Amino acid sequence: MGFDIKKIRDDFPILLQQVYNKPLVYLDNGATTQKPRVVIDTIRELQEKQNSSIHRGIHYLSEQMTGRYEAARETVRAFLNAASTREIIFTSGATGSINAVAFSFGEKFVRPGDEVLISEMEHHSNIVPWQMLCERKAATLKVIPFNDRGELKLESLDELLNDKTRIVALTHASNSLGTINPVKEVIRKAHERNIPVLLDGAQMVQHGAVDVQELDCDFYVFSSHKIFGPTGSGVLYGKEALLEELPPYQGGGDMVDQVSFEQTTYNTLPFKFEAGTSNYIGAIGLSASLDYLQSIGFKAIGAYEKELSDYTLEKLGAIQGLKIYGDAAERISVFSFRLENIHTYDAGMILDKMGIAVRTGTHCTQPVMDHFGIDGTIRASLVFYNNKEEVDTLAEGIKRTIAMLS
Repeated sequence: MGFDIKKIRDDFPILLQQVYNKPLVYLDNGATTQKPRVVIDTIRELQEKQNSSIHRGIHYLSEQMTGRYEAARETVRAFLNAASTREIIFTSGATGSINAVAFSFGEKFVRPGDEVLISEMEHHSNIVPWQMLCERKAATLKVIPFNDRGELKLESLDELLNDKTRIVALTHASNSLGTINPVKEVIRKAHERNIPVLLDGAQMVQHGAVDVQELDCDFYVFSSHKIFGPTGSGVLYGKEALLEELPPYQGGGDMVDQVSFEQTTYNTLPFKFEAGTSNYIGAIGLSASLDYLQSIGFKAIGAYEKELSDYTLEKLGAIQGLKIYGDAAERISVFSFRLENIHTYDAGMILDKMGIAVRTGTHCTQPVMDHFGIDGTIRASLVFYNNKEEVDTLAEGIKRTIAMLS
């Protein structure tokens, strides 16, 4: 349909409202993105006309919902260019997906003395599950450092990767620094040692096309609500051969083949990892958001966001007393900054009263804040429905905040 920013903004009802008698300027997309009307309408239609538990019923509603659920799986497969729908597992979100891999992979492959490698810029969701695994298995957590520009020190990889490394878990794009990591290079180096790699794509999928076969990653995870879909749903991609080797991490209905008190056998992929009643409405809502994005095209989205990102850097960079954290050559439209002698919470509250929604705090990346010796930042995270007028409003709001509080 081409890229028409006015029409796109009209597709998102929440953007048309006012808060505190000011037009809403929503710049907290790194936390959650808003939903286009087509997703809202899809969820409403499913609740009103087709709601029924999937896979287990032979009646009309169940068969209709089952068909749409499995069609959603195919939509996600095509979106990621996975080789098969057997490689697409619906979860509660990126956090649920990472925990699933940390448990199942850890049970199968991690032993005392082994090592797990992550990076210094990870979200807590890609730190804590691996810490828990290491504690459970008497393994060691190793960390790839980053420099003050917010770029990984890739030269440390050759030393960190060794015969004890069992898996590498890395964010594709940083939620607090905006860095797009050189994941293909990390994957190449890890695979030279036959070490699998998990990529946390929660902050990447909404900004550009992802091809898991081209990346050659072993696992890829993301959340629906970060890519304009409903909350409580997400995706775990895994290479089929590897998923076949892993034990299920949850037991219950739908993940079983045969059950007796003596023994239980498990269902085939992907159902082996989808215990219980799935969030089928969330999965179908996610597929509606992916169809919407495909109708616009990631090439157009990427070009627009690049222009918007450059404009934002120019506007924020011109404000005296504002320091941006993260200056990577490859980045998404996420900007973390501090104002000289002004607490981030105070600034965030003032901006809120101007109708500007930003995030303040550590953004679930306390090690990143520790790296810079700070207690948090203000984060403005933009997507393709934001515009330059909103960036202007943010810049003027920051200037007013500085005048009020400095």
